[in-house]
Amino acid sequence: MTTDWKWRYDRYDPEREPLVEALCTLGNGRFASRGSAPECTAGGAHYPGTYLAGCYDRLTSTVAGQQVENEDLVNLPNWTLLRYRCLPDDGPPGDWLTPDAGELRHYDVHLDLRAGVLTRRLFFEDARGRGLRVSHIRIVHMGEPRLAAQCTLFRAYGWSGSIEVQSILDGAVTNAGVERYRHLDGRHLSDHRTGFKPDGVAWLTCRTVDPGIRIAMAVRTATRPARPAREAATSAGTEQTYHLPVVPRRSAMVVKTLALHTTMDWPAADPLTAATDLIARTPAFPRLLSVHKAAWQRVWEQGELDAPGEAGRILRLHVFHLLQTLSPHTADLDVGVPARGLHGEAYRGHVFWDELFVLPYLDLHFPEVARALLMYRHRRLPAARAAARHTGRQGAMYPWQSASSGREETQELHLNPRSGRWLADHSRLQRHVGSAVAFNVWKYAQATGDRGFLHSAGAEILLEVARYWAGAATFDPALGRYRIRGVVGPDEYHDAYPDAATPGIDDNAYTNATAAWVLARGLDLLGELPEARHSELAEQLSLDDSELARWEDISRRLHVPFHQGVVSQFEGYGELAELDWEAYRARYGDIRRLDRILEAEGDTVNRYQASKQADTLMLGYLFRPEELYGVFARLGYALDDEMWRATVSYYLRRTSHGSTLSSLVHGWVLARQKGADAWRYCEEALLADVADVQGGTTGEGIHLGAMAGTIDLVERGLTGLETGPEGLRVAPVPLAEIPRFTFTLCCGPHRGVRLRMLPGRLAVRVPASPEGPLAVVLPGGRRVTVAPGQERWFRL
Repeated sequence: MTTDWKWRYDRYDPEREPLVEALCTLGNGRFASRGSAPECTAGGAHYPGTYLAGCYDRLTSTVAGQQVENEDLVNLPNWTLLRYRCLPDDGPPGDWLTPDAGELRHYDVHLDLRAGVLTRRLFFEDARGRGLRVSHIRIVHMGEPRLAAQCTLFRAYGWSGSIEVQSILDGAVTNAGVERYRHLDGRHLSDHRTGFKPDGVAWLTCRTVDPGIRIAMAVRTATRPARPAREAATSAGTEQTYHLPVVPRRSAMVVKTLALHTTMDWPAADPLTAATDLIARTPAFPRLLSVHKAAWQRVWEQGELDAPGEAGRILRLHVFHLLQTLSPHTADLDVGVPARGLHGEAYRGHVFWDELFVLPYLDLHFPEVARALLMYRHRRLPAARAAARHTGRQGAMYPWQSASSGREETQELHLNPRSGRWLADHSRLQRHVGSAVAFNVWKYAQATGDRGFLHSAGAEILLEVARYWAGAATFDPALGRYRIRGVVGPDEYHDAYPDAATPGIDDNAYTNATAAWVLARGLDLLGELPEARHSELAEQLSLDDSELARWEDISRRLHVPFHQGVVSQFEGYGELAELDWEAYRARYGDIRRLDRILEAEGDTVNRYQASKQADTLMLGYLFRPEELYGVFARLGYALDDEMWRATVSYYLRRTSHGSTLSSLVHGWVLARQKGADAWRYCEEALLADVADVQGGTTGEGIHLGAMAGTIDLVERGLTGLETGPEGLRVAPVPLAEIPRFTFTLCCGPHRGVRLRMLPGRLAVRVPASPEGPLAVVLPGGRRVTVAPGQERWFRL
């Protein structure tokens, strides 16, 4: 149940609780805590988790008789844990109460998106009619990114006595939030030390195993009425026990306030000293809450998208979770875009290509954050260069999965839960991730006008990715074209040809087309650089005219395969067998993970024209039709509306949508074509996490790329919006199900520009500023200007 700014769950359902915990996560861009019940430790339906952006640890596990290294985003000590039980005057002590207790009569979870506040209300009643109402209010502070707090209120009904409360700081946690990873070593925290300080402060320090990040938590527990605590240290944590008197119509209160510091913070300081100093000067909960709400208000003013109806409510939830993972505080951090947010342990917290779907929103709303995320890639350029050299090539080969260092973190084995077999994982052959990084660099500079970045760090990234593609392409005299062999496309299902001895497929259309685009943009960039910077880069990268001539040639003669009048996903795709889709749907129902189904049957998806997710159609996500046709024209291929529509139709029938990104991309492409099924796919993308359409995966962490992509679908997709040196360009593609919406954006130096879209009309408002008028290019190329402090309406 929802209202415009509220997300509510009004009953306790253990099977749904992992989803609730993920979708009720609170964060501030630096760290986040899952929305787990404070009463519960990990086990059953519950999984508390607190994750610090960029805090990874590497462990070695034995898997199928092999030693396998994995680097994981670390689950930090649980600061939220609060146990309580009733001590009535007229009877024996009650049991410790949790949502799973038989006495639970009411359970209600409220997430306030506007304020970033999670409220959980429980009511317990025993067989004698004695009741206890419990309310928890939690924040992870958006104003001070090292703080969080939790306020708990107790109220007795029909009895008097006391509440025994244990405020616990639990360091005995592991990474165990994803069932298929539980065979791996998940003990990432060691060297625990604990202690207490005056004024109800308990502290805990520990470190990760490798590379040894030191972590300090200081928790101040305050009660009303004030009572002394019985303090005890455990093997890896602390316990503070209080006895609070309760009588009907009078509440007791416990407030836990957390300060979190690590050796990742700067300026460098001893984490424990920093944490205890911060907690000592942190104000009481009411002041913390008001400052937190004010900080969220500022973030919303810059980042909100307002649309009506249920779609608008879900979009707002998506914005909320995006801003909790990547907030203005992220601009100060050396972190990438974790594919599952800071909301759980799926994908081990790794960074894939999801910034391709996330950065367009940040470019428009928080360009400083977008720049910082690109700098994460630039700082790992040496690792990408080393990876390219390891394969005998020049340039930069970015990993499919990245974490702390920028080395390849993709697993070499993966488990098929359906068959129980361990299989070779070849997904690291998705070299197209480098093109995504280069694309993001170029689009960021276009959207923000930040030529300084493009000519410095951005140039190094883009040119080194281009150099890699130039080396990866080999000339085929029979075709008279260049080819890129032995890769895996975005589809992921096809990692080899049927019965092939080696992994990889050849001439993936998406990989080759984007590689050609990168090479062309590299040449464009070199052409626009100031002479001094051009010479500096040419010397730094040892670029000469002969190499650039090869770039030019490859960018015009990379091979893209076709069959049956459509673009082929890869060379030979059209020769694969057709799958009996209806038979498999009838047999299994949900066939999103068709690869697992076929492998369990002793078959392989490599034999069939069946894709996990959008692959060739990703080209229609990245490029507007006229841009896409231009990419193909440069390669010497004629692609037009008719062929592209046929290509879209062809792959729509052959995709199982085993990724949440798939429905997003299909919805985007069909919306641009005004296709009849556009809303079907857009709606599925909107519901991907709130309805957990992948069947239990959201509880392991949200799908950040899909969430961000739905926002971008509205802001850029339905408006045809582009920002650049010439101002704001719009070419709306209306979608009847989202007929009106409003959002603010940045356009070059103009901040706080407000765009309102209604059926057939568009309004642009420019705030009063010294930046001068904003140019707007309307459909058909009509150019107008909007003066500072003015709002203008246009008919479309």
